[in-house]
Amino acid sequence: MIHNDVLRSVRYMLDISDGKVADITALGGLEISKADVISYTKKDEEEGFEHCPDAVLAHFLDGLVIYRRGRDESRPAQPVELPVTNNIVLKKLRVAFELKEDDMHAVLKSVDFPVSKPELSALFRKFGHNNYRPCGDQLLRNFLKGLTLRVRG
Repeated sequence: MIHNDVLRSVRYMLDISDGKVADITALGGLEISKADVISYTKKDEEEGFEHCPDAVLAHFLDGLVIYRRGRDESRPAQPVELPVTNNIVLKKLRVAFELKEDDMHAVLKSVDFPVSKPELSALFRKFGHNNYRPCGDQLLRNFLKGLTLRVRG
């Protein structure tokens, strides 16, 4: 999935403004302007559209965790994970929204996209692990859709 779609989906899910997206990205350690956010959230065919770089999405997702859960002062800041894959997006959303395994299954089931327990746990394995499985665009798209239904009602 392209990063712009993830950014648009999360912005819609939380019903936040472009300025708030910039603020959340700043929480993650990267300053961007509201104008940048506007160009990242435009549709592909719209004038002024820009591709969202890996660094921006990585900092936004880290900032989202802090925005939703607060900063943990007892632990050192984690390094930004680049490049941003669908697996990383899924992991960061799970942490930000404090989702357990059962919650993840419920979110995917709510959009008629059930995933088995081994399949789901394989998505969170470290790259290079025997049971690691890359997260496909369809799974991430359905997860974002289900999470939006859960958050917005």
